[in-house]
Amino acid sequence: MAETTREWYLRAARELAASSARQHEWCHGVADDARMLALLDALPRPARQPSLLFAVAAHHGAPDAAYPVWAQHVRSAWAGIAAELPRRRVQTNEPGRTAPLAVALGRIRGPIALVELGAAAGLCLLPDRYGYRYRTPDAVITCGASPLTLDVEVDDAALVPPGVPDIRWRRGIDLAPLDVRCPDDVRWLEASLPPDRPDRLARLRAAHAIAAADPPEIVAGDALAALDRVVADAPTDATLVVAALGTAVYLPPAARAGLLATVRAHGARAVTFEARTALPEVAERWAALAADGRVDPAAGFVLALDGEPIASGTPHGDRLTSPSPVPVPVPESTHFGGNEARK
Repeated sequence: MAETTREWYLRAARELAASSARQHEWCHGVADDARMLALLDALPRPARQPSLLFAVAAHHGAPDAAYPVWAQHVRSAWAGIAAELPRRRVQTNEPGRTAPLAVALGRIRGPIALVELGAAAGLCLLPDRYGYRYRTPDAVITCGASPLTLDVEVDDAALVPPGVPDIRWRRGIDLAPLDVRCPDDVRWLEASLPPDRPDRLARLRAAHAIAAADPPEIVAGDALAALDRVVADAPTDATLVVAALGTAVYLPPAARAGLLATVRAHGARAVTFEARTALPEVAERWAALAADGRVDPAAGFVLALDGEPIASGTPHGDRLTSPSPVPVPVPESTHFGGNEARK
């Protein structure tokens, strides 16, 4: 039995607690507001998604305010909000996810031809145009020079790539591509961020300025159905890489289950940074590592290369944790104390 809208918002409250106190509050407010639930229940189920509601409401001028004030604005603007919700999709386009992408690309021989599934405005297609500051337990290692430097905490220096990736060609695929040169598209991206995260807004605007100088090409279409025609244009003298960064969860279950096989069928490498359970193949391998006590069984996001986990991470890529080493059994041996006489 599908969860109710109220249950959905209560679950979202738990999921958003670590990333936005304001949206956490709004989720609880909606869950306890019979009038708001009635308005949402009159819409198709995909249009009731919590993050989508918050983004569309912000796009219609809803303030960053306590729930009663926010809800009053939403109800007063409901005609426009209700009309927009079914035609919008969540498109946060978080540039911070290029940090784990760069970690994986550092393990692939370049040059690279990069395709991103669910690319929105293409901000994650530009890992070579950003700088990175990897904070290891022993040192801070920087890669690349850029107006935007992304901070990443890693528990193992082995995760740090040798430098920024050498990307010679790039394309994105999205059902509803956004244009970094279009003011309304940029306003939608900004509305999709939590209002109490000025750090993420600053990061988005810095990435937008970089992308606007030379926008990546985004092809309109279904992520996997359009892959054939997109990869046909990729140069043959570069390693083809297909990336999914927090977008696979929006694909139908069958498409998610076949995503890695589809990428392999195109002769491409697959880099995924997705919720732990989003891709069955990655989830299965993560569970095997967890059974050996090497990883957190309840990790949020998992970075994987060709289905093999590299690290777990926070959803926006600012912290990465590698699996623990395989335990080495210690052979049994006879111990002789320092003063013990041998016979």
